[in-house]
Amino acid sequence: MTRNEDGSTDSSRRRFLAGSAAIGAVALAGCAGDDGTDGESAEGDASDSPVGQIGSGRAGRPAPGGTPVAELPDLEGELTLYSGRNEFLVGELIEFLDDTYPDFTPEVRYGGSSDLVNTIDTEGSGSPADVFYSVNSGSLASLAQMGRTQALSEEIQDTVSEEFRTDQWVGTSGRARTVPFNTSEFSDSDIPDDVMTFPDFEGDLGWAPSYGSCQAFVTAMRLLEGEEATREWLNGVVDAGITAYADEFQVSQAVANGELDAGFANHYYIQRVLDGSPDAPIQTAFTEGDAGSIFNVAGAAVLDTASDSDLAQNFVRHLLSAEAQEYFAVETFEYPLIPGVEPIGDLPTIDELDVPEIEFSELGDLEPTIDLMRDVGINV
Repeated sequence: MTRNEDGSTDSSRRRFLAGSAAIGAVALAGCAGDDGTDGESAEGDASDSPVGQIGSGRAGRPAPGGTPVAELPDLEGELTLYSGRNEFLVGELIEFLDDTYPDFTPEVRYGGSSDLVNTIDTEGSGSPADVFYSVNSGSLASLAQMGRTQALSEEIQDTVSEEFRTDQWVGTSGRARTVPFNTSEFSDSDIPDDVMTFPDFEGDLGWAPSYGSCQAFVTAMRLLEGEEATREWLNGVVDAGITAYADEFQVSQAVANGELDAGFANHYYIQRVLDGSPDAPIQTAFTEGDAGSIFNVAGAAVLDTASDSDLAQNFVRHLLSAEAQEYFAVETFEYPLIPGVEPIGDLPTIDELDVPEIEFSELGDLEPTIDLMRDVGINV
């Protein structure tokens, strides 16, 4: 049996999606209330579903809000999806939709989001792609700026808060920048709420400077604080002995293992550590209104080459269904983007996060950031 990076198995993911389909059917049956709201079944406890109730916040979780798959139009026809999201993260969700609709045939091409944008650009009007699914908003914005996307339906746009979509692309799940810290060494009040003060932090720090999310974090700092202040910060953490790791899961695991006192990582890596070791001495801290608290989204766009625009739009709408959003919460530990589905773990809601004002598309401007990091002597 294959065990994934987040501790789940492929069979557990399939059991979860089967359970979610049942939840959707129950929610649909419970929609007969006179006031138009979901009935008692949609408010009930879903803890008896097949999903493994382990780790950080899955147990006793209520059925998801939002629109269940059963209420959406059927997916019918062939659809080519270019996915910048890893198959191990989203493959089971796509397989679930494939199994749910007998007349639906998805063909998925996986790759890096930036690479797929370049591929779509190179293929031009002959691209077979119908939908582009990206790990970050910067790639979606780039594709839209090329004129390679088409406007999304008002229904899709209205499903997600306006800060997480444009008329050309929509966010489907989100991730917050955080500071994982070891609770055996520090309390939440010990962790600075200003990311710019971390060069003076009295503890061992870790990060993953070659990781895209870390580079987006430094990009945000460069845009918000200026290049010289960012250079000073980078020099400061390097001089303080910050330890580099290959990715942010390793950073978070090192915090839990006591190798580090704190680090910089997307929020879901802490939840993955806790999913495998619920009693691990690690918690999540947040800085306030600065580069350390940026929020980015994965999302989707319908391409101008879509052979069946209605099918492509309907597929994107399915990524915002109750089942899909619950999948992102429970299986990938991301922030769902629709009301009625909460993130896993003891986390603030999206509305409670103190996020700086910065355009998602600007976070994709990585070249000056990488040049600056290399100039400081960081191996990226």
